[in-house]
Amino acid sequence: MPASPAAPARPRGHFQTLLTLAPYLWPRNEPGLRARVVVALILMVLAKGANVVVPIAYARAVDALGPQAGTAAAIATVPVALVLAYGLLRITSSWMAELRDAVFTRVQARAGRVIALNVFRHLHALSLRFHLDRQTGGMSRVIERGTRGINFVLDFMLFNIIPTLIEILLVAGILWGLFDASFALVTLLTIGLYIAFTLVFTDWRLRFRRAMNEMDQEANTKAIDSLLNYETVKYFGNEKHEERRYDSSLARYEAAYTRSEVTLNYLNMGQAAIIAIGLTAVMLMAARGVASGSMSVGDFVLVNTYLIQLYLPLNFLGFVYRELKQGLVDMEAMFTLMREKQEVADAPGAPPLAAGPGALEFRDIRFGYRPDRTILKGVSLSVPAGRTLAIVGPTGAGKSTISRLLFRFYDAQSGEILLDGQDIRSVTQESLRAAVGVVPQDTVLFNDTIRYNIAYGRPGASEEEVVAAAKLAQVHDFVLRLPDGYDTRVGERGLKLSGGEKQRVAIARTILKDPRVLILDEATSALDTRTEQEIQAALRGVSAGRTTLVIAHRLSTVVEADEIIVLQDGQIAERGNHTALMAADGLYAQMWRRQSEAVAAAEAAAAAQEAARAAGVEADAGRRPAHDPRL
Repeated sequence: MPASPAAPARPRGHFQTLLTLAPYLWPRNEPGLRARVVVALILMVLAKGANVVVPIAYARAVDALGPQAGTAAAIATVPVALVLAYGLLRITSSWMAELRDAVFTRVQARAGRVIALNVFRHLHALSLRFHLDRQTGGMSRVIERGTRGINFVLDFMLFNIIPTLIEILLVAGILWGLFDASFALVTLLTIGLYIAFTLVFTDWRLRFRRAMNEMDQEANTKAIDSLLNYETVKYFGNEKHEERRYDSSLARYEAAYTRSEVTLNYLNMGQAAIIAIGLTAVMLMAARGVASGSMSVGDFVLVNTYLIQLYLPLNFLGFVYRELKQGLVDMEAMFTLMREKQEVADAPGAPPLAAGPGALEFRDIRFGYRPDRTILKGVSLSVPAGRTLAIVGPTGAGKSTISRLLFRFYDAQSGEILLDGQDIRSVTQESLRAAVGVVPQDTVLFNDTIRYNIAYGRPGASEEEVVAAAKLAQVHDFVLRLPDGYDTRVGERGLKLSGGEKQRVAIARTILKDPRVLILDEATSALDTRTEQEIQAALRGVSAGRTTLVIAHRLSTVVEADEIIVLQDGQIAERGNHTALMAADGLYAQMWRRQSEAVAAAEAAAAAQEAARAAGVEADAGRRPAHDPRL
């Protein structure tokens, strides 16, 4: 019994998200990447070590230049050494930081690549039900934002936030060791207040930032929607209406943007006040020490330099904190996708589908997309190898559901589907789908060349094989008439081609795949009569010698089928060939008569319209004077 649809995966906390990321930073069987992590951490420690020693060298150089330093010779030599040491430490700190980033970049890029690939692979493994319930554009944004979030979190948390916190503790320890605990305590208290104020205030102003983003998205959506519907706007002369809608969204964005920026100014003012107060307090303590003789002028400079050096990376704490939170949210959204359960999965140790002629059998299949609505109610059918079975019936009878079950987009609630005697649930999905080809009603092509779209049936096929498939699908001559031939790009979803041209490309793609079972799912229902006849000729060539399942609405396309099954309300109402079903004068015969009457009426209307047009032309010609220059 197949598993019921899985419940959506739930998001987790930020700490769990970081734990999920951790294995990608220490990848298995990748000693080179692991070595890079270790080297990057060592370089980070060296960079921070050099950074905290810089102010000491600077302070000692200041002391050496003071009047109490000693002889003129000492003044001439000692400061030079200290200044050189100061410059060397500066270079060391900067170079170690840059080398750290250079070494770790490969690890960071590989983690983003592997995670994005795993998500992409997992999305392809999920069922059709999941993708029908999701917005494709939204999923692509989840992957894009999640990957970007990984880079941001690694950049700022691993090599900015954590090293800064370590540096704060080191500086506090140095101040305590060189002077006394009061310097360390005031420094830690100031930085603690700074961080607390920044985090609390940033959390408070996030609402304004969110509102600004929402208004920006709303304005952007309305603008794009209006431009995509350019013709409709022009048809109804609603340019001014569209301008008012867009301006209304822009006005709301303007207000939200103003609030967001003003609160940012307040945040900066608060941060500056805390820094100034803390710095002033420590400088007063250092000045008192210099006045009492317990500290030198260099020590005064040392304290000032340490505090300014600590505050510089904290200036962007509000931005970093906000973006880190957003990055963690984006990462978790991506990891949540990876935790979605597969509704249709291969059985453990499933073998590939064994070779065979393509005999197909459905045994008492029951299926519904929802538990409260059954679509197929005990359908049984068989198609001998190389024969053609057509499935017809009213809309909603379950015709296309049969093809989806054969492809294992879904699994039936009960019953078996056998291909060459093998239950399709017992073999791998990859091997099953390699054996089945489909020409769908709504052919969707990739935004690439005609060659690429035909070769998609079997990636790696040679140019000769692509051309041979195009000839069988009767699309080769059309392609040669195009300026760029097989290199012609078909546009988004193939919209640069007509419906018949797209269908021919789809047929060529399926020919190249060379499946043992062919499904024609309403393959010509959206085409005009002439194009349909041309496509039918191509399809007859494709299906010759193959097991073929034809799902059709137009009965004229199935008269040559070996057997026709009429589905009604999820059950087989009639079965037989065209002649037998017409003789039975049942549901199939009624459908045939209705469609024949509709076709006859459409043809009569077209003929009448053509006759009226011709008569109008003749009358107009009779009314023209002999000297009419248009004659």
